[in-house]
Amino acid sequence: MTSDIQNDVLNMAQDVIVLTTGGTIEKSYDEYDGSLENKDSIIKHIILQKLRMPYTKLHVHSILSKDSLNMTDFDRAMVTKSLKVQLEKGWPIIVLHGTDTMAKTAEHCFEEIKNVTSPIVFTGAMKPMGFDDSDARQNVTEAILASKLLKPGVYISFHNRVFAVPGVRKNRDKKTFEAY
Repeated sequence: MTSDIQNDVLNMAQDVIVLTTGGTIEKSYDEYDGSLENKDSIIKHIILQKLRMPYTKLHVHSILSKDSLNMTDFDRAMVTKSLKVQLEKGWPIIVLHGTDTMAKTAEHCFEEIKNVTSPIVFTGAMKPMGFDDSDARQNVTEAILASKLLKPGVYISFHNRVFAVPGVRKNRDKKTFEAY
């Protein structure tokens, strides 16, 4: 009898929140004018629907649709406020963010959220998800898994590595993130 209950618990889908803010990971190509822009979040249609995750239930919420170079302190405060609201659910949280200021936003959240009760994992991509050689699918998949395994805290997950915040920066030469 006990093993049946344990199996039911192990087979239940775990809820994970995905907050989108824009950035390269969500840029879409406009064939009309040849531009790459953040318009609406396309994360559900291009990545999440294609992942096979029978043990994960994703709840996607779009906060912003901005290139991170254009993010302001007001935008970072909005991300922080959204995280505080979502933390009340007790589920792991993924934040999709542009790489140029991801570490700055993650550190802001680390400083402003005094009682982090779930893992908060920031990730993004160096190339938009619509490109064949994009790192978006890998980074999102790894961030989802990391969020389910990490203890409460603020992290950046990128290119098969997880970094605790603060102490993370983008290395533009290597086109990835590193601890410092």
